[in-house]
Amino acid sequence: MASSVNLTVKLGSLIFKNPVLTASGTFGYASEYKNYMDLNALGGFVVKGLSVNPKKGNKPPRIVETPCGMLNAIGLQNVGVDKFIKEKLPLLEDVDAHIIANIYGTKAEEFIKLAERLEGVGRVSALEVNVSCPNVSKGGALFGKNPNEVVKLASSVKKHTSKPVIVKLTPNVDDIAVIAKAACDGGADAVSLINTITGMVIDTKTKKPFLANKTGGLSGPAVYPVGVRMVYEVYEKIKVPIIGVGGIYNSDVALQYLMAGAALIEIGTANFTKPDVTIEIIKGIKEFLKVENIKSVGDIVGIAHSV
Repeated sequence: MASSVNLTVKLGSLIFKNPVLTASGTFGYASEYKNYMDLNALGGFVVKGLSVNPKKGNKPPRIVETPCGMLNAIGLQNVGVDKFIKEKLPLLEDVDAHIIANIYGTKAEEFIKLAERLEGVGRVSALEVNVSCPNVSKGGALFGKNPNEVVKLASSVKKHTSKPVIVKLTPNVDDIAVIAKAACDGGADAVSLINTITGMVIDTKTKKPFLANKTGGLSGPAVYPVGVRMVYEVYEKIKVPIIGVGGIYNSDVALQYLMAGAALIEIGTANFTKPDVTIEIIKGIKEFLKVENIKSVGDIVGIAHSV
């Protein structure tokens, strides 16, 4: 058994103390979780998706529980980038973890404005470009399914920021490796996958779709085998780090993502049922490495491809 293990991960110019992050839309603006866990223990967190102007999101009902998960159509409700900088970020001044801003727009110009607005904000370590939200009528979903649009969008954002750019991919495509390659061709420093899978729940009493938006994004443990498969498919096709996300609810699933090829992972829906689940996952990864006598978490990234 190894006496000590190295959990640090490098992404571009950034060093993460461990590979465990939280996923956008499931952890608020992070300060909301201060009373439930030590935010300093995390490698970092991705804040709720930000738009140029505040958004109210979709009409309710916009969330429904499903077996082994949930379906949501929040519609990217958020306070807007200016209020985030002025009111939300100051609450995290004492937190020693990377803050990644997830950004969203309905056209390239909005992504560029967000990148420019956040460029001078030193507390924000990186940008996660959301090209994949399935529960809005336009915008992200259109970008994320077209490799040419992904190349152009990633390139545009890169030209307007010095921060690492992560492109978040949708699973609702024929070949996710093609889209991942497009993101890299546009200059992305990393890709994160997967976002939610489009689904629907019908209320048998009303005989109508339960969500006002009709469809929403499926997340939770039910989707993790899809996420692991897609990370595995992308790993050998690109040269930039992969951030694995989708249904991770314990350290075993987290390890599966790492072994499939993810350098870091994001925990999403599990935060709703157990606010400190990320701490348990960090401990579980560390214990696994010790028992297996593996010195560094990087030594298991992509190992499923060679065993």
